[in-house]
Amino acid sequence: VQLQASGGGLVQAGGSLRLSCAASGRTFGHFDMGWFRQAPGKEREFVGAITWSGDKVYYADSVKGRFTISREKTKNTLYLQMNSLKPEDTAVYYCAATFRYGGTTTSSYDYWGQGTQVTVSS
Repeated sequence: VQLQASGGGLVQAGGSLRLSCAASGRTFGHFDMGWFRQAPGKEREFVGAITWSGDKVYYADSVKGRFTISREKTKNTLYLQMNSLKPEDTAVYYCAATFRYGGTTTSSYDYWGQGTQVTVSS
């Protein structure tokens, strides 16, 4: 599975962005997908994830109520709608996928996109 993330950019605090992640290659079969982020000097951290069926969506506490994950299976695309952005949301955002159960740790995922930079100015 190849993943291509896009949609990052520079936004003021309180603004919104929508990230997309397009999956290609071995996209048959059921795979869970997730978003992670990594700020400079920090470890990659979980943002949120969604199951193949979309029946379960879960988020990190830091983004709950502000970010929304969705996926469009017909287009093999994952989205991350980010609202009420804060300067502490500044990071490189990565999408990830797995044919196993997708969890909240990086080790739960087998495929990663290249990352897209999100910068939130105060």
